[in-house]
Amino acid sequence: MTTVCIDCRYLGARPSGIGEVVRGLIDHLPSMAPDLRFLLLRNPAHSGPLSTSSNVEERAAPQAANGPATMWWLSKVVRMDDVDLFHAPSNIMPAGLGMPCVTTVHDVMWLTHPQWCRTGLRGAVERGFYRHGIGRALRSAAVIATVSKATADAIAAIMPQAAARTTVTLSGVSSRFHPVTPAEQTLKALGINPKRRFVLTVGQYAPYKNHEGVVRAFALAFGDRSDVDLVMVQRMGDGARKLLNIADSLGLNGRVILLSTVPEQALVELYSAALALLHPSLCEGFGNPLAEAMACGCPVVTSDISAMPEVVGGSARLANPYDYQEIAAQLKAVIEAPAETARLREKGLQRAAQLTWRAFAAANLAIYRRVLNGDTTAPKRTTARLERAMDTSSTPFSITAS
Repeated sequence: MTTVCIDCRYLGARPSGIGEVVRGLIDHLPSMAPDLRFLLLRNPAHSGPLSTSSNVEERAAPQAANGPATMWWLSKVVRMDDVDLFHAPSNIMPAGLGMPCVTTVHDVMWLTHPQWCRTGLRGAVERGFYRHGIGRALRSAAVIATVSKATADAIAAIMPQAAARTTVTLSGVSSRFHPVTPAEQTLKALGINPKRRFVLTVGQYAPYKNHEGVVRAFALAFGDRSDVDLVMVQRMGDGARKLLNIADSLGLNGRVILLSTVPEQALVELYSAALALLHPSLCEGFGNPLAEAMACGCPVVTSDISAMPEVVGGSARLANPYDYQEIAAQLKAVIEAPAETARLREKGLQRAAQLTWRAFAAANLAIYRRVLNGDTTAPKRTTARLERAMDTSSTPFSITAS
């Protein structure tokens, strides 16, 4: 039986957007393709089986999904001699694979705008790592899958010869995200006063998420009012103190509530309780919070660039993420007009219903069958200059190839 290996190690103790993508694949693929055998590389931190389907086998791989062992020695640290096709779902393509590889490239920020990602010494190390792994994917993957047309366009802009091997597989949103009646005890447990209204922001603290812009735009919209708070769910780090200092300087003392990662059910209740999701990112491969919020009936205010307009599909208010006044105006337009709030709730629910993980899995399955049938465009030969550019150059990212 033909074997497809999917790296599922992003499914661990901590939730993540890529983890949702992986879950969307393995929840549907085994039943959609009973003629295929699926080998799932498993994170030991994941509790319980990844799948109970009879055509699935799991193999433990304790190395980090985006670490040196995966990048350079995966085929040596995990037995894969029985694999016909490998799917790398987290941006980087491992080296030394003896079989065709499909790589899902969510975005190319590490190539085009590394200053939007992690900064400092760790950021410098990660910049080299991701440039190398994403670069290999763009040069050598049998097919490059992207979760939005925006990312596909960005890939084509930096490496035109990769465009023919790039296919859009638009991400989805789980049925676990749906409108609910928020429980007062849930909000209280999170430190939120259930009697107060709030705007919600969800996402890790990184420059591209524009969280400083969130605070400044919120202050412009509601700084002169005391009945609306800002709740930010993010992976807590050094940026938390910086955001709170900005909030205090803008007169928002006590009105900006920072939460670390929350349980999924609590997140569903937050989306359902919020006046709006404010998500003015500078760039997104897809932007899971957009789909999750819409699925929960939460109106969305987001950016008018990158993948955001594509994801919301006309079901949200858009603003220039660099213009805090415009963001504030769009936020007020949603919250202060009940008719607009109701319109966006309904349109958001309709749009979210179109973003299914089953459709995502089907699109990936079509890619697998193309590759297994040999129906792909072979990567063109790259120059030594291109290899060096991919692995070592700094921003802005620009390449040519013969």
